[in-house]
Amino acid sequence: MSAAGKVAIVTGAGTGVGRAAALALMNAGYTVALAGRRKEKLNEVAKEAGAGKSLVVPTDVADSSSIKALFAKVKETFGRLDVLFNNAGIGAPAMPLEDLPVERWKAVIDTNLTGPFLCTQEAFRIMKNQTPRGGRIINNGSISAHTPRPMSVAYTATKHAITGLTKQTALDGRPFDICCGQIDIGNAATPMTERMVQGEGVLQPDGRKMIEARMDAKHVGDAVVYMAGLPLDTNVLFMTVMANQMPFVGRG
Repeated sequence: MSAAGKVAIVTGAGTGVGRAAALALMNAGYTVALAGRRKEKLNEVAKEAGAGKSLVVPTDVADSSSIKALFAKVKETFGRLDVLFNNAGIGAPAMPLEDLPVERWKAVIDTNLTGPFLCTQEAFRIMKNQTPRGGRIINNGSISAHTPRPMSVAYTATKHAITGLTKQTALDGRPFDICCGQIDIGNAATPMTERMVQGEGVLQPDGRKMIEARMDAKHVGDAVVYMAGLPLDTNVLFMTVMANQMPFVGRG
């Protein structure tokens, strides 16, 4: 389907997977609202895409009023919303489960789970009442929605919870032609995964450290465009895009 005239929101659009997805969507013809905490990074993405393809809206998804302002701005500017990519996320420092301060736990919950929920609420309010009706929500689940890394309890718990949010959103969106799917990403080459290829690499469940394979984040952007471009009678509920050599499938 043609993306001409279609509007998307990408959270965490300034760097990494969000940047790759935003650029891919704009290259495919979408107009994209670039949401993220750092305006200068969003401006860089907008400049790379070219004039007229984006709207920069500095947003903190851990702040409910900031989320409301984002969706109000999109509705005011474009009058509709076709795609939401709930991508923004943070982690906590690796440490034993019992040592994680509750404040850090809550910060990860606010950004990785409550933020996407509130964005989904706002997207529903627009998508249910626009003409043509409906739209698509894509959640960034991560490989951590399936399998944890050592000492990552907050991040892992939120990504498992995103799977529940995806299923519930897909179910509750059915009567309104709102589709919801989840993309689980493994080791995209972004600033967040630089540590995987530095020094001894990253901690493994058996206590070793090892360098892990990564993949170009562009492939994630291409996958998001595929999911976004499907007609609303079709949905990719779950998709995994991963570096083939990363230690995920199997026993190591």
